Amino acid sequence: MESFAKLSARRNREFARVTLMIRIEVTLNADPTAISPVVEGIMEMSRGLECAAGKEFEIETALREALANAIVHGCKSDPNKKVQCCVGCDEERGMLIIVRDPGSGFDPFEVPDPCNGQNVYSNHGRGIYLINQLMDEVKFEKNGAEIHMRKY
Repeated sequence: MESFAKLSARRNREFARVTLMIRIEVTLNADPTAISPVVEGIMEMSRGLECAAGKEFEIETALREALANAIVHGCKSDPNKKVQCCVGCDEERGMLIIVRDPGSGFDPFEVPDPCNGQNVYSNHGRGIYLINQLMDEVKFEKNGAEIHMRKY
């Protein structure tokens, strides 16, 4: 998988290395039990920084959902596969989180609306909706195998 530096240079030029308050790169096995330690570690490192202050709940929830989707859908819950999570933060541009999986991706416009019809009663399918509600910017790259989330 590409390093955060390459991702930043190619797609997110506005995050200059010298102005970053925090930069985290984590690769985890596609095991749901790996989500909490990764999220807790990222949130612990980002606590107290201006880019996350007062927005911890939104960031944590969106990060958990993105990692869960990458593991369940992108990796098909195969613990031999890997998910990459990169986090960059600066005071002016907020927090940028990128989650990548090795899957073939998906079309986010094909995801059923969880607030519509019978989908309201479903016990799954709310992750993308929640991410879009909680984060200020959400983009899908690499045919949906990579999500970019930003909170200002």
